[in-house]
Amino acid sequence: MKSLFSRTALIALLSAGLGFTSAAHALDAKQKQEMGEFIKEYLIAHPEIMLDVQDALQKKQEAARAVAAEQAVKTDKDAIFNAKTDIALGNPKGNVTIVEFFDYNCGYCRHALSDMDQILKSDPNVRFVLKEFPILGPDSVAAHRVSAALKQLAPEKYGEFHRELLGSGGRATEASAMEVATSLGLKEADLRKAMADNPNDAAVQQAYQLAQNLGINGTPAYIVGNEVISGAVGADELEQKLKNLRSCGKSTC
Repeated sequence: MKSLFSRTALIALLSAGLGFTSAAHALDAKQKQEMGEFIKEYLIAHPEIMLDVQDALQKKQEAARAVAAEQAVKTDKDAIFNAKTDIALGNPKGNVTIVEFFDYNCGYCRHALSDMDQILKSDPNVRFVLKEFPILGPDSVAAHRVSAALKQLAPEKYGEFHRELLGSGGRATEASAMEVATSLGLKEADLRKAMADNPNDAAVQQAYQLAQNLGINGTPAYIVGNEVISGAVGADELEQKLKNLRSCGKSTC
């Protein structure tokens, strides 16, 4: 019986799931027993094979998530790339767009701030959309509400505010966000009135819903073309995605 199976065949069987179940139904009782004994014996002798199975499953799941995210980008395209509550840095008429989901208290987002600036400095035809996605507690939500008020009152100062608050190194709170905003010339009374009149709840809820649709559960996360890119992957990788987008219309050619 053992000669009928190889390590490769066993991986295929274990990875196939339903295919394995269907094949097993075609065997008689004795054959099923022999197969079960062989599999058990083989796995005990070669437990490392489960790592191969796990890797195959992970790749399959990642591929499925990528397909689902691509469809979600197509479905929610306008809300992702052209939401009225978002501000784009760089060239507003750029021929390629990056969307970044970020939180002002995300350490990886702080690290990625220089990636954004490198891309904007080296490429004058990039439109870089900042999608506020406060997921790291009440302080983040409060800081983003100050940010929303600033965007409403002085959108031309948003880029400076964003860099200052995200790059400060300290925890972003309502107080720290207010301090940055007032240092740029806005009056606290005006900011608080804007916050009361428009608490930005709808925009935040839209960001949460978009993230759920796209399979985003952390920051930073980027949208380039129809691809969702998770994590602070660095300027070089993002620039390559943009190059591909211009070359073949996809982030990966």
